Amino acid sequence: MNLQSNWIAYALASAFFAALTAIFGKLGVTGLNSDLATFIRTIVILGVCCLIISLRGEWQYPDTISTRSWLFLILSGIATGLSWLCYYRALQLGPVSKVAPIDKLSVALAILLAVIFLGEKLTWATALGAGLIVAGSVVLVLF
Repeated sequence: MNLQSNWIAYALASAFFAALTAIFGKLGVTGLNSDLATFIRTIVILGVCCLIISLRGEWQYPDTISTRSWLFLILSGIATGLSWLCYYRALQLGPVSKVAPIDKLSVALAILLAVIFLGEKLTWATALGAGLIVAGSVVLVLF
């Protein structure tokens, strides 16, 4: 398996680290303002990304990045920041076992938005999978 080109491996790693994010975040936000906790997390992420980009020699000049890329990366950053602020507040107020499943509804929402805005094809398998994610989240939260 070529890890550089295998998106599934990266997606599984993302899921694993997202799970750790919930556990570590719940422990870290205890007794701390959730917005400040998000800020600290963001600084750490910035440092880790800078280190990785530096080690790989992947820096590039800002003027080589298209205006369109800048716009959508800025919008993505705003959405990420708002997501993280809400997520940490939810973790502070509720149990991980309830917060994480609701947060993962983002998978079904992303599929829906990709169909509407990106023109991605909605197959029966994708629709069923998204529906099962929604159903699973409802079961985990309500029961």
